[in-house]
Amino acid sequence: MGKGKLAKFADMARYENVFEYPYSVVENVPFEMKGHWRDMYFHNSNPIVLELGCGRGEYAVGLARLFPDVNFIGVDIKGARMWSGATQALAEGLKNVAFLRTNIELIDRFFADGEVQEIWLTFSDPQMKNVRKRLTSTYFMERYRRFLVDGGIIHVKTDSNFLFTYTSIMVEHNHLPLVFSTEDLYHDTSIDDETRRILSIRTYYESQWIERGLNIRYMKFRLPKAVQLTESGVEIPVDDYRSYKRSGRSGVTARK
Repeated sequence: MGKGKLAKFADMARYENVFEYPYSVVENVPFEMKGHWRDMYFHNSNPIVLELGCGRGEYAVGLARLFPDVNFIGVDIKGARMWSGATQALAEGLKNVAFLRTNIELIDRFFADGEVQEIWLTFSDPQMKNVRKRLTSTYFMERYRRFLVDGGIIHVKTDSNFLFTYTSIMVEHNHLPLVFSTEDLYHDTSIDDETRRILSIRTYYESQWIERGLNIRYMKFRLPKAVQLTESGVEIPVDDYRSYKRSGRSGVTARK
């Protein structure tokens, strides 16, 4: 039997690589490391990369193993899942990865302008009903620009055709520089070996989706600060499946 939630939260409270600032405390507790992650925690001048919605932290930990000269921070509100990655990082002595338990809507409160170089969005909830909750929406892009370097990189890895299509349209509509895009990551022969090595890190849920025969999609684009961002308003066919272990969808066939 796995370790219980209460025990995991107790562990997280004492873990040196975990910082917890959910809605319930963020207004009353100042975050002193904003703008100082490198000197106060990582103790180096290396680039900082975020994984937003990191779940169990497999991607953040996997990237930290591959790139010891880059600092990674996994962000999620679900601490019981995050415990897995935080525990693994401590067990392996990975000093270049940390975890921030907070609501992603608050993410710009924790990082200063230009403090972050790249963002990974790995298998985010498509949020087909509400564009403002979609992590690739212009609503969130505006937040990311408050701390991402000018022209910083956004990586999107997803099993959702809806989210991939929406994001592709958002990028094109706002003339954001597209670096790379593929609708079938593991069968695309144009990907170079180094990129494939990075993208081959598989999360628990990704393995489930691959077993169900779903294509994994990936795109990489830049986010300049000067571009005025707007939503396209294009209707997109909804996914005809639910995410792992969820019930069926309504009869709606398209969303903006």
